[in-house]
Amino acid sequence: MRSRVELFEAIRRDHEFGDFSERGLARKHGVHRRTVKQALASSTPPPRKPPAGRPAPKLGPHRALIDGWLEADKQAPPKQRHTAERIHQRLTSEHGLQVSARQVRRHVAARRRALGLGPEGSVPQAHDPGAEAEVDWGEAKVWIAGELVKIHLFVIRLSYSGAAWVEAFERENQQAFLEGHANGLQFLGGVPTVKIRYDNLRAAVTKILRGRRRIESDRFVALRSHYLYESFFCEPGERGAHEKGGVEGEVGRFRRNHLVPVPEVESLADLNLILRAACEADLGRRIIGRSQTIGEMLAVEQPALRALPAERFDCRERSSVRVDSKSLVTARQNRYSVPVELIGRKVEALIGAREIEIVVEGKQVAAHPRSWGRHGVVACLAHYAPLLARKPGALAGSVALAQERERGQWPACFDELWIEIAERTTTTEAAKQMVDVLMPCSELDPERVELAVRGSLTAGAYDGRAVALLARKVERPEATEISPLLEAGLARSSAPPPDDLGDYDQLLSSATRAAA
Repeated sequence: MRSRVELFEAIRRDHEFGDFSERGLARKHGVHRRTVKQALASSTPPPRKPPAGRPAPKLGPHRALIDGWLEADKQAPPKQRHTAERIHQRLTSEHGLQVSARQVRRHVAARRRALGLGPEGSVPQAHDPGAEAEVDWGEAKVWIAGELVKIHLFVIRLSYSGAAWVEAFERENQQAFLEGHANGLQFLGGVPTVKIRYDNLRAAVTKILRGRRRIESDRFVALRSHYLYESFFCEPGERGAHEKGGVEGEVGRFRRNHLVPVPEVESLADLNLILRAACEADLGRRIIGRSQTIGEMLAVEQPALRALPAERFDCRERSSVRVDSKSLVTARQNRYSVPVELIGRKVEALIGAREIEIVVEGKQVAAHPRSWGRHGVVACLAHYAPLLARKPGALAGSVALAQERERGQWPACFDELWIEIAERTTTTEAAKQMVDVLMPCSELDPERVELAVRGSLTAGAYDGRAVALLARKVERPEATEISPLLEAGLARSSAPPPDDLGDYDQLLSSATRAAA
């Protein structure tokens, strides 16, 4: 099927080189004489006239009703406003109107434009090097240790170069928010001199006031004070998303390009290594419309950034807690073990995005991976070793032992030794000897203790005390030969030899007579 341009060409050729009248050309090409006249007047077909709208008499009486619904949508939440399909459903079910959905869609689109409810345009922006950055959160799913889990992506992007830092966290909490800033600014090589744009995140904003005013959280103010930049909070809702469109688009672009197919990793730390490599690889990418790569533009931008402070910002939250009778402290609705020597004392909990650290007088006494449930317990068996030495019967049913087994930190050979000892003694004696095996684990390398247990099983020496001695044997200094030391000592002696040994002979004679 030929186009109208080809049709016009054929008509013009027949008119120029053939003997055809307008009527004959119309008959030959099967068109109206008006089309022949258009072709002879110009080689380019005129634009088609838009079709005249139909009066839609069925919809007519209901136009005001539809307009009322659309007006009311101005006050409704953005995600709970009428769609054209929903309006058609209501007209059909509530008012019994039989009208086509297409006619409703056409009318709704026209009225939205007239009422100013259509999509709002945006003005392209130019950014000075080192002036601004944008921050946002995104979500993705990854396979971690064989389980499909949802992770949260912290993204900070420089507005001029487009360089971005992406990091994965278990939760969108304040500690992750602060740590993402510290790591991101370190990767980007400096701090924006003017401002960083944000959504109204709970990690930063405690209350939204009229206009652009916000009440900000103390920890966020401390972060801003440490790096000395200004914060800019976007409007709530969809309007605010357009005020930081660069990072909004970066979240989706990064997810599509670096998290497809869904990554399979053993831990979140492994995933973050992949994400860091992806951020570095993106420095070689060229954004459409730019002549330089992101990395080349970042090299231009970095000298304009404010230098990072000499000290890294401490992203952890500090909390004073008391150790209870079970040698546990409570932090963020979960409990963590500390050495039993601290029962009843107050200690300081440093709550990070991934770890809980317990400090006493500036010295770390315990560290645990952060638990994300509620009312959970995270325990380390070594913390209870001195108490178990007095109460060995508590070992078998202890929470700490169960968790050590779940984490794979209680080797199977330990249970094998436990069974062998129990078969030859009593249950209580077996527990006592396993505590003897446990005690060196808090002082020595656990692998050395495991090796000692395996050696004991191989030798058939089923005794916990023997295992402890064997594990500590490596620590004993080797015996030193005394003869080289004696010779060296005599060589260094400067005392002159005696002139007369008579007194010594007399002493020997006296000793001989006494013995007789």
